[in-house]
Amino acid sequence: MRTALPQRRARRGLISGLTGVIIGGFVFASMTAAGVMASSASAAGEPGSDTRPVTITAADYYGEGHEGEPFPDLKLTVSQTAGLGAQGIEISWEGGKKSTPPTGTGGENFLQFAQCWGDDPTAPADKPRPDRTTCQYGAAGTTGTSRYGFRSNEPIPTQDLSYTVPGPDSLTPPQTSVPFVSSTTRDGVHERVERIANGAFVPGTDTLDVNQNQFFSQYTTNEISWAGSAANGTGSTKFEVQTAVQSRGLGCGRRVAAADGTETAQSCWLVAIPRGTADNGEVAITQSGLFWDSWQHHVAVRLDFRPLGSGCEIGAAERQVVGSELLATAVSSWQPSLCSDGGDIYNMITANEADAVNVANAATDTAPLALTSRPYSGEGADDLIYAPVGLSAVTVSFAIDRFPNPVTAPEEALERTGLPFTSMKLTPRLVAKLLSYSYLYSLPNDAPKDHLAGNPINLLADPEFLEINDPEWADQAIAGIGVSDMLLPQGRSDVALALWNYVLADADARAFLNGEADRWGMKVNVFSSTNAEVNPNGALALPSESFPKSDPSKVDAIPGGAGELNLITWRPYTNDLDTSGYLALRGDAQTVIGWDTNANPPRYTRNPRSLPGSQAVIALTDSAASEKYQIVSAALKNPAGEFTTPTTEAMTAAAAAMAPAGAQTQVSGFDTTSEAARGASSAYPLTMPIYAAVNPYMTDADARGSYAAFIRYAAGDGQAPGAKVGQLPVGYAPIPENWRSQSVTAANVIESGLTRSSAPAPTANTDPTGAGPATGSVPVAPGSSTGGAAPAAAAVAGETAAAAAPVASGEVAGALTSAATPADPNSGGLAVTLPVALLAGLASAGAVLIIPRLPRRT
Repeated sequence: MRTALPQRRARRGLISGLTGVIIGGFVFASMTAAGVMASSASAAGEPGSDTRPVTITAADYYGEGHEGEPFPDLKLTVSQTAGLGAQGIEISWEGGKKSTPPTGTGGENFLQFAQCWGDDPTAPADKPRPDRTTCQYGAAGTTGTSRYGFRSNEPIPTQDLSYTVPGPDSLTPPQTSVPFVSSTTRDGVHERVERIANGAFVPGTDTLDVNQNQFFSQYTTNEISWAGSAANGTGSTKFEVQTAVQSRGLGCGRRVAAADGTETAQSCWLVAIPRGTADNGEVAITQSGLFWDSWQHHVAVRLDFRPLGSGCEIGAAERQVVGSELLATAVSSWQPSLCSDGGDIYNMITANEADAVNVANAATDTAPLALTSRPYSGEGADDLIYAPVGLSAVTVSFAIDRFPNPVTAPEEALERTGLPFTSMKLTPRLVAKLLSYSYLYSLPNDAPKDHLAGNPINLLADPEFLEINDPEWADQAIAGIGVSDMLLPQGRSDVALALWNYVLADADARAFLNGEADRWGMKVNVFSSTNAEVNPNGALALPSESFPKSDPSKVDAIPGGAGELNLITWRPYTNDLDTSGYLALRGDAQTVIGWDTNANPPRYTRNPRSLPGSQAVIALTDSAASEKYQIVSAALKNPAGEFTTPTTEAMTAAAAAMAPAGAQTQVSGFDTTSEAARGASSAYPLTMPIYAAVNPYMTDADARGSYAAFIRYAAGDGQAPGAKVGQLPVGYAPIPENWRSQSVTAANVIESGLTRSSAPAPTANTDPTGAGPATGSVPVAPGSSTGGAAPAAAAVAGETAAAAAPVASGEVAGALTSAATPADPNSGGLAVTLPVALLAGLASAGAVLIIPRLPRRT
C-alpha cells in the first residue's frame, strides 16, 4: 500500500498540471474572445437614432398656408420616438403662450396630449395623420376634455356631422360624441364605444359613458388634459407611453404581420392638441379637443415600439432567475437575445435577495440563479460563486410642479407657475426625516399629531431643505401630502438595507433618529426613533431590510366602526421600485379621497393622478426606472460632502471605490463609512452592484451551463448601452472591465462544476474562481479577515494585489501596469485576461489535489 501511494500522488500531480494548462488555456481563450466582444460592444454602444430626440413644428406638419392655429410657431421636441416600451418620455416645446390653469373652465393657451393608434383613412398617403377616433382621450374628467358635449348653435363642421345629433328646436343645442374605436377586434371588426353614429343616437346606449369604458378610465388613461407654458411660451411635461399590455385599446407594440410576411410591432401616434382661449361659439374652453374646431390644429409624431413578447421559441428550456429587482429592466432587454438560436428562457422573479441566495447556496441538484448585492450570510460555508452582472443605483425621484405663493413670490417665479422642478438636493438627515414620517402631513388628517408638534408640514417647508436648495423652492406654497414622505416598496430587500446604511453613516442623521432636534427644532417621530428612551415602543432596530411604518396613529372612517385609516392605508406601500417610479411619472401620490360606503365592499378610494402643473410626489425607485419613466432624481450628499446624481460617471466612480465588506472577497459594495468612499467626491452614494450567484456543486449540468451562458451574455454584449433589444438600458452603468473578467472566470467554473471529497469544509467565505473581487480597490490578502485558508489562486491574487495596494481615486482601476501611451496597441482586456487565466490554471491544478479531500454534500 505504501509503495503505491507515491505513484498515485505522481499521477495526481501529472493530472493536476495538465488540468491547469487546459483550464488556463480555456479561460485565456474565453476571456480574450469576451474582451473582443466587450470592445466591439462598447464601440457599438453609442445611442442610435432610436434614442435621439425628434423635433416637429406646426409649420412643417401642415406646410405653408395653414393659418389659424392658437400657436402657429409651436415647436415640439419629443425625447424618444422609437424603440419604445412601457415607459415615460419628455415633451418640451416653445412657441406657446402664457397659460392659465383650469378653474371652472379648461384654462387658456395650453396643450393637451394623447396617444392614438390608428391612421386617418382620409389623409394623403404621403402625409399620414392620426385618426381621432382611435385616441385614448376623455377620461381625465376635467372641463374641455370629454369626448361628448353640447355644442353652440354655430355651424357644426362637416367633419363632426356624423357624430352629432341636432337639437329638436332652435333652443336646444346639438350634441356631439366622438366614438372610441379600439385596436381590438371581435369577429373581424374593431370594437367601438359610441353614443352617436350617422347623425343619430345609437339604440341602447342611453347610459353609455364614452369617457369611462372597458378600454380606459380616469385611473388608467395616460392623456394629459392640461400642460401649460411659461410667460416666454416654453414648457415641458412627462408623458406615459403605454403598450398593449397597459392599454389593449391602443395595442401599441403588438406583433402584427407586415406586407412581406414578417412580423413588426404596431406603431402609434403621440398627439398634441393646442387649445387657445375659447372654443368655437363659446367664451371659454369647455368643449372636447377631439371636436374638429380644435382637432384641426393638432400636431402629431409617430411612435415606434419594440415588439411585445420575448420572441423565444416555443418549447425552449426555462430557467428561474430570482432576486434583485435592480436588474429586472436589463433582464427584460436581454431576454430576446438570450433565447435566440435555441437559447433558454430566463423567467425573472423579483424577491428578497437574501432568500434567493439561501436557496441557491443550499442547492444539491438544481436551484434558481440568484441575483443579489450581498453575499450569503447564513449558517455554514458560502458555496456560491458570484459574477458581477450589473451596476445600478437606488434613487429618490420626484415629480413636483411649481406653485409659487401668489402673495410673496416675485413676478419671475409667478411666471413659471405649473412648470416642473428639475433639481433637488437631499442630505442623509432629510432622507431620514422622510423615512421616519416626521413631517406633519405624513400622518392621516385628524390623527393625533402632538408628537410632531412644531415640525414642518412637509419636506418643502423644512428650513434645512430650503437652505441647501435653489432659492426658488422658498417661493413655493406646495402643501402636498405626497412630499411629506416617500412612496416606498413593500417587503425586505438589499435596497432597503443600503438606504438605511447610507442614512446611518451620517452623524447628523444618526443624531436625529436618536431623538436630537436639528438646529431648526425639528424632531424625529418618536415611534421611528432608535432611542429606547424616546420611542414608546422601544428602539427601532436599524439598519433594516424593510421600511417600517411604526407610528400607530389612526382615524376611523366611521366613528367606532370599520375603515381604519392608519399609516399604511394613508400612505400605502407600492409593489416594487418600478411601480414607485411609474406613479411618480403619473404624478400619483396615492392620496385618499375618503371612505366609499357604496363600494362593495366599502373601502377607501384614492385620488386619480394629478395633472401636470399640480404634481407633488416623491418616490423611492432605482436608476433604471427613473430613466425609463423620465422622472427626476434628487442629488444626494455623498460621504465626500458632494451632491451627486446617478449618472453613468457617478456610478462608475462609486464602483471604483467599492471593496469587500466582509469575508466573502468575491462581493464588493460601496461602504459609505470607508476612507475610499470619503475620497470619491464624484461618486453617487447609493450605487449598488448586482451579482449572479450560482452554486457550482449543483449536479444539474444543464442548469449550470445555462447560468454560465446568462452570465457571459450579461457581462459581455449585454453591457453595450442602447435602447435596442439585447442592449443595456439607460439607467445602468456598464460594469468595469475587471468586473467582466471576474464574471467570465466565474462562468467557466460554474459550467465546469465542482465536486466534493470527505475532508472538512473550508470555514471561510473564499473565492473558488481565483479571480479576486470585482472592485476598484484590492482583494483581501491572506491572513486578513477571511477567517480561513483561501485556495492557492486566491492567495496568489491577494498577494499580488496587496503588493500593488492602489488607493481608490474615484476612477476604475486599470491593469497592474504602467499607464498606456499613445504608441501602445489596444489589447482590450488582455492585460487582465492573461494573469486571470494563469490564476485559473493554478486554481484548477490545485483543485485536482484539493477536491478529493473536500466533503461530499448529501
